[in-house]
Formats: sequence, structure tokens, C-alpha cells
Amino acid sequence: MKLNEIKDNEGATKERIRVGRGIGSGKGKTGGRGVKGQKARSGVAINGFEGGQMPIYRRLPKRGFNNIFASEYVTVSLGRLQTAIDAGKLDAKATVDAAALKAAGVIRRPKDGVRILSGGELTVKLTIEVAGASKAAVEKIEKAGGSIKLLAAVESVAE
Repeated sequence: MKLNEIKDNEGATKERIRVGRGIGSGKGKTGGRGVKGQKARSGVAINGFEGGQMPIYRRLPKRGFNNIFASEYVTVSLGRLQTAIDAGKLDAKATVDAAALKAAGVIRRPKDGVRILSGGELTVKLTIEVAGASKAAVEKIEKAGGSIKLLAAVESVAE
């Protein structure tokens, strides 16, 4: 087989239909759009309309809600902290807080605060000041000889 002999299987590709090119083509005049009306015009898509059938967004039950006052924390695992320390981006002797994590490139932005999760292992003694931490993460930090101080969550102006 040579490169110039390669071709698709018979019937694998279809010719595109040129719509609106004379009545002899079978797709002329109205171009398969029917007659007049909103859907015969260009630039129209009636979103969510299912031909009179009850649309899916009305067939399904409503459930839950979005709490607009909920705090959104950035999560950081202990393994990620250890990786940053090993790479020399975080100083193990200094206090690890949101500003230090941002400077080290561990997080992009602190949002409403940083929450430490227990994924991975921690081998160095760290002093951490964050908005939250899981129980397992606190245990691992203290087991490694470090300490953690939980700050009051950053309050957004919602009054």
C-alpha cells in the first residue's frame, strides 16, 4: 500500500446537500423549511421547545437550591503542601497562610479562605493559619509536629 492509494471505504462519506438550488434538486424553493412562519426565517432556534410535548425542564421535578451566602473555600491537600515544600516554593519555617500559598503558586486566589484536606502525607513541621481544615488533616499536621490555627471565615459584605 502506498500513501497515494489510501482512500475511504465506499459510502463512508456523504456528499453534502446543497439546499435551495432549484426545484430540480428536490431541496429547492423553500429549502426544506416548510412555508413562512418564524421557523422558516434565518437565525431562529426556539430553545427548549419540543413540538408541544411537555419540555424536559418541566417534566423533571425541581430539587434543591443555591445558597447565595455560602462561603466558597479553596481546598488544598497536605500532599500538595508537601510537594510545594519539597520544590522549595514554600518555606517550612514560616507561617503558611493564604498569602504564602498564593505567592508559592499553590492557589490562584483565596476566595473566602483556604481549607486544608488530609490527602497525601506531611513529613515536615508546619505552622498553618487557614480558614478551615478537616479533622483528619488536623491530626496529620499535629502528628508531624506542626500546629494549625483556624481563622474566622472571611465575611462577605452581605448586610
